[in-house]
Amino acid sequence: MAERRPFPLRLYRVLMTAATPLAPILFRYRLRRNKEDPNRLRERCGLSKIARPRGTLVWIHCASVGELNAVMPLIERLCRRVFVLVTSGTVTSAELAASRLPKRALHQFVPLDSPIYVRRFFNHWQPDLGLFVESDLWPNLLLTAADRKTPLILLNGRLSERSFRRWKSAPATVAALFGAFDLCLAQSPADAQRLSDLGAPRFDMTGNLKLDVPAPDADSEECTRLRSAIGSRPVFAAASTHPGEEQILFAAHRRLREKFPHLMTIVAPRHPQRGGEIEMLAKVAGLRVACRSRGALPARDTDIYLADTLGELGLVYRVAPIVFMGGSLVPHGGQNPIEAAKLDTATVHGPFVSNFADIYKALDSARGSSLVADGDELIQCVDAWLTDPVALQATAEAGRVAVEKLGGALARTMAALEPYLMQLQFAQERRKDRDSAAREAPRHA
Repeated sequence: MAERRPFPLRLYRVLMTAATPLAPILFRYRLRRNKEDPNRLRERCGLSKIARPRGTLVWIHCASVGELNAVMPLIERLCRRVFVLVTSGTVTSAELAASRLPKRALHQFVPLDSPIYVRRFFNHWQPDLGLFVESDLWPNLLLTAADRKTPLILLNGRLSERSFRRWKSAPATVAALFGAFDLCLAQSPADAQRLSDLGAPRFDMTGNLKLDVPAPDADSEECTRLRSAIGSRPVFAAASTHPGEEQILFAAHRRLREKFPHLMTIVAPRHPQRGGEIEMLAKVAGLRVACRSRGALPARDTDIYLADTLGELGLVYRVAPIVFMGGSLVPHGGQNPIEAAKLDTATVHGPFVSNFADIYKALDSARGSSLVADGDELIQCVDAWLTDPVALQATAEAGRVAVEKLGGALARTMAALEPYLMQLQFAQERRKDRDSAAREAPRHA
């Protein structure tokens, strides 16, 4: 089968094999940037200290935190019936897995896409079914699964128009990759059509699993402490911000402070390790900063409360009635607004929201969020909501209702997986029967 694959895939396999001896150099570089766990580098080479559990094993691959969060309710349901192996590629996703995965689920770092490492991974884990989340598709992982007759399903599939045009430039190669999937479950009709055009043999539209994720938790004592520190001050938050947006937000804060002198702005960057850089930008702008990563709470004169910690957006959304969703005033594609909407915040976003276009369209149409073109319009929007609490609450309510109406993806995804799970269950029962018969045979000999 491998020799019939398109030349680019065969070349990729050769190049990745040749590059394997250089992997330690890559790992050392990533270790210096805190992008690898030094105690778990073996896993990136396809090795594991953990034994494969006996019985049916479903493998779920997620790129990082966002994808893992999206499928956590699905993992919890699967663990009622099978063992689950979760792989991901980031340290932050591993930390989330350690705190959130149920008992019958294990986490491993995904191996580097070297044929040698991938072969080790499959030899050890021997998954019965593979589920890939969204669009983190590694050729050697996919093609090795296909060669070993491991059924693969794409979950929560999405493909932006930009990615679609890029992938379409290599139709045979992309068709071979998507042809490895037995079934592709897409977030929207547009995603389903793009996947079909790229060669997915079977596809369906099940919706976005992120819409069914519960609102993020927050420590009740921390909420109380932070609310007490804020007091009656007006609060505006910016969640999952990216480089280039903080300067816009700091300029907006200074303008809004002229009308709302006690205003406090909470900034929660997409990557908390940028905290030092953002703190410096705020100080250069003449603003007083308190950093949550150092255990600080906002004081009376704090302008910017920098929430440079991991996993605390639930806390931010609970204390801020207005939230700007980051990655949208710079050409990044926007961040997920669902969690904020579920916690009754009024959301505002910029024009660059291609990553969640359908969700933002639904929110904007329901008047559950507001689209702004730049920093000036952001100031006008926040000013209007701070001035009119009734309009603010109406927007928050409309956003929550709009998101609730878009739900149901989890049930549809489980229904699509059911035939595969039943087949695995029957196979497991047949293996048990054969093992039982083998044990009984000597007694009758």
